[in-house]
Amino acid sequence: MCVESDGCEIEGCSSSDEVRTLSGSMSPGLKPSPDLHPCKPGQKFRAALLRCRSPAAAAGILSFGNVLNYMDRYTVAGVLLDIQRHYEVTDSGAGLLQTVFICSFMVAAPIFGYLGDRFNRKVILSCGIFFWSIVTLSSSFIGKEYYWLFVLSRGLVGIGESSYSSISPTIIGDLYTNNSRTIMLTVFYLAIPLGSGLGYILGSGAKDAAEDWHWALRVSPFLGITVSALILLFVPDPKRGSADHMEGRIPPSPSWISDMKALAKNRSYVFSSLASAAVSFATGAFGMLIPIYLFRAQVVQKEVEACTKKVCSSRDSLIFGAITCVTGLLGVVIGAATTRFCRRKTERADPLVCAVSMLGSAIFICLIFVVAKTSIIGAYVCIFIGETLLFLNWAITADILMFVVIPTRRATAVAFQSFTSHLLGDAGSPYLIGLISDELQKTYASSELWKFLSLGYALMLCPFIIVLGGMFFLATALFFLDDREKAEQLKKLMQQPPPSSVKVISRRGPICTDV
Repeated sequence: MCVESDGCEIEGCSSSDEVRTLSGSMSPGLKPSPDLHPCKPGQKFRAALLRCRSPAAAAGILSFGNVLNYMDRYTVAGVLLDIQRHYEVTDSGAGLLQTVFICSFMVAAPIFGYLGDRFNRKVILSCGIFFWSIVTLSSSFIGKEYYWLFVLSRGLVGIGESSYSSISPTIIGDLYTNNSRTIMLTVFYLAIPLGSGLGYILGSGAKDAAEDWHWALRVSPFLGITVSALILLFVPDPKRGSADHMEGRIPPSPSWISDMKALAKNRSYVFSSLASAAVSFATGAFGMLIPIYLFRAQVVQKEVEACTKKVCSSRDSLIFGAITCVTGLLGVVIGAATTRFCRRKTERADPLVCAVSMLGSAIFICLIFVVAKTSIIGAYVCIFIGETLLFLNWAITADILMFVVIPTRRATAVAFQSFTSHLLGDAGSPYLIGLISDELQKTYASSELWKFLSLGYALMLCPFIIVLGGMFFLATALFFLDDREKAEQLKKLMQQPPPSSVKVISRRGPICTDV
């Protein structure tokens, strides 16, 4: 039988004797008692919710929330041409949307990391999703004379989404361990390319259906509010370290400063964070500006006309979104499978797979700018291969962090890695690339050809940054085994019971000693 904490019996719950409360605690050996009474309908409903709070259900809900996270982020990119025309802004002004979003995102990340290591994580997640959903919906009603307010709204959305990205992986990390954790994190990080691609598709599709780009921002908020409720109902907040058999044995870290000092000394964590920044630099600039670049390439080839009418062409956003979905799924799955296979050959497989994939990605991304002028199909092929290789490292990077950082420090580590990767990556890359493009356009008379070439020359900075990221992953491989062993030893020390104090009487007086 199962018994609720207020003493009511749930019929048909289990054949074993156990007490189960809504917090998930159990105690064996309870015998039938005449004081027990049948549960009321409301209590049965709560018990049913309890049984639905399985690790698989929680991971599924969190992964779906991550899809919405990135879908909301890239919906704007799917209608960026329309936003440029509506607000009459340049390439750098369009890139500023992503820069402001990421700046607020990265500033808020360490704060949510601190909160996530010390307070109820699912409440923080639910509130964050609700906040960004309401702000996104409200931003769709901002007039064309208030572009600054539209930019500010993207900054507020970044704060809400920061809570989700900083905390949700740590819940999965506390529900699973070893290969199971790798698989679940793979599913979770599949949401990044899937959500990003769906953002382009949703944005351009809603715009075409309503013949108004504002409707692109009015769909995802309702899904976000739904996920917010699902997290409150079905996602548990497991004790930190429970999957590592450390439940109830370790307190939270004494201070944020001590966490940061320990992370700064963790060389694998530092180098993998710098590598993540290189990935963010490239994906941030590409995600915002590649659809515009491909549209300008077709204008040069006289396949389409320049955007001067009310609704701009959405074909490139749709195609790029579909490619991002497929390559993201392929990349994360191939990355996880390759890493599991290579672990049989070398214990440094995780960072080495990331390094090789990034160096290969740089080659194909360079080729995009070589073939785009003459062949759009060739450019799409290079994008497909380059993105697949680039997306290989997303789930692996998260797994590296789980290996080299102890459980009570993981939310802070995820948050600060997010802060670093955005600060050095996509916080500035869309605006920087747009600014370089604007400056190059000023050097010659304005023409569609030069607009296309100037943006391409500016985007050529991305493959060089990707190569640098590959070098950082190679540096991670040098220290990975040592840092992983240190983390394992520290977890073992934390599992040991604290020494008890025994008073020993001697001729000189009482002496306290630890045993």
